[in-house]
Amino acid sequence: RDLTSVTALHSAEEAQSLLTGYQERLKVFARLMTDEEMFLGQKEAMLKNLFEDFREFVMVTLYKDGEEQGSVYDAATLQGAGISKEDLAAFRRDHPLPLARILGGEIYIGNSTVSEQLPTLTLAMAQSGKNKEAPMVVAADVRLEKLLRLARRAQVFETFIMDSQGVLLAHTDPRQIAARTIVDWLPQLQGLRKNRSLGGSSEYAVGGVEMIGAVSPVEFGDLLAAVQIPKKAAYLTARELLDHLVGVSLVLLLGAALLSFFWSRRLTHPIERLSEATRIVARGDFDIHVKPGSKDEIGELSESFNSMAKGIKEAQAALVQSEKMAAFGQLGAGIAHEVKNPLGGVLGLAQLCLRKVEKDSPLAKNISIIEKETKRCKEIVENLLKFARQEKVAFEPLDLNLVAEDACAIVAHQLGINQVKLHKELAAELSLIVGNSNQLQQVLINFLINAQQAMDGEAGEVRVTTRPAEGDRVQVLVSDTGPGIPKEIQAKIFEPFFTTKAAGKGTGLGLSVTYGIIQEHKGQIEIESEPGQGTTFILTLPVAGSPLAPANPEPQPTEAA
Repeated sequence: RDLTSVTALHSAEEAQSLLTGYQERLKVFARLMTDEEMFLGQKEAMLKNLFEDFREFVMVTLYKDGEEQGSVYDAATLQGAGISKEDLAAFRRDHPLPLARILGGEIYIGNSTVSEQLPTLTLAMAQSGKNKEAPMVVAADVRLEKLLRLARRAQVFETFIMDSQGVLLAHTDPRQIAARTIVDWLPQLQGLRKNRSLGGSSEYAVGGVEMIGAVSPVEFGDLLAAVQIPKKAAYLTARELLDHLVGVSLVLLLGAALLSFFWSRRLTHPIERLSEATRIVARGDFDIHVKPGSKDEIGELSESFNSMAKGIKEAQAALVQSEKMAAFGQLGAGIAHEVKNPLGGVLGLAQLCLRKVEKDSPLAKNISIIEKETKRCKEIVENLLKFARQEKVAFEPLDLNLVAEDACAIVAHQLGINQVKLHKELAAELSLIVGNSNQLQQVLINFLINAQQAMDGEAGEVRVTTRPAEGDRVQVLVSDTGPGIPKEIQAKIFEPFFTTKAAGKGTGLGLSVTYGIIQEHKGQIEIESEPGQGTTFILTLPVAGSPLAPANPEPQPTEAA
């Protein structure tokens, strides 16, 4: 009963909204039809457009002083339904409008259906005349399409609209509309006709069938909206609704379970991948990348793990390189100590013999070769001693710009004669560092000479740049336009005796010594290089006063040869 009451109330509200719209459209027709200043042809064209825009309107008629003044109608709609204008006029003669009540302010709505093919209602209201003329009545025959859709909307309930006398205006059966059937079986009708109360629901019988019905007033034209349903159908509908609710509940439960499983897998699968990745890293394999599956916290955790794995891999590589250098330094130091003195003796005797033989003698040529190769061996031993850092040097506060200036001045002439242009870009304000000027000059000279040699006589450019860096650091960059360094050998260039130069043109210790010097200065070396696009060495050093800055080592006496 509550549901029928609510359905009746909603039907009444929708019918009111629909009829109010019809009233506003009828006012447009009335203003246009009573406009005496508009040309007849223009008025006819606009009325035609109105019928096209307001498809529900079939005919509009004006009444003045109780007489019909004129009417316009949609001929195509009437012809399609098999109805003539005379049929409508005959119906109006048989069912005259209550013009006096309408002029008194009442809005009239009544059933004006002539044929089942075209169910219509008549909507009539007073229209004020211009220049204080007597008011007129404007009436429209309106198709019931939208009201019929309202009546047919509910599949379970029987919905109908009636006038205050109970005559049907809208019903699911057009025959009852055409017959203007009177509804008199609803108990609430009498009360609504008297006091227009909110209405209500009740149980009653129609033709021996128990029904549940409700009536609600339409606040327009004194109409009523009624809803009814067989009592048995109500129980069956409730049972069907319960079955549907149970089915929907099961579907929702299954959907919730599947959705929970999906989301749980989505949450746990990335965590399982991270767990497996940590086990792989624990075994010492740092070459791993976890693909972030989302942009949430787990995705951020995956990115952090990848950064950690990359950092550990780089730290491990640096540690291995450092250990290799330390081991080789110890080995080199031992060898240098044992070889340096005999080499000095061989070199001295070779030079002494060379003075006592004639220059054109074949023996002089052989001794010269001995002297040359002995010097080369001595140079290798000296580089080994430098690499092993056997000779400690004093550190002091330095201006990195001055170190770069001095290094560039030393090699500028050599670069120039080999068609290599040298450019400097030194930062205006650069913090001091702690280090040894000679050693850092040696590092920069090594990079500059290597860049010139890599160009192999071709014209090119070398650029030295100084700049501040993050974390209380400064940087010096040495860039060239040479052939670049392949990726596969970039990690090897600081290893002792590794060289890409032709045999006899390099010992492979220059960059190893450079690496040792930068390590002793608590700095770092990075390489940026692509084949065919040149190479950039980036030296990063801590500034003076920084916790990372090196302490000043105590100098030790150099071992005598």
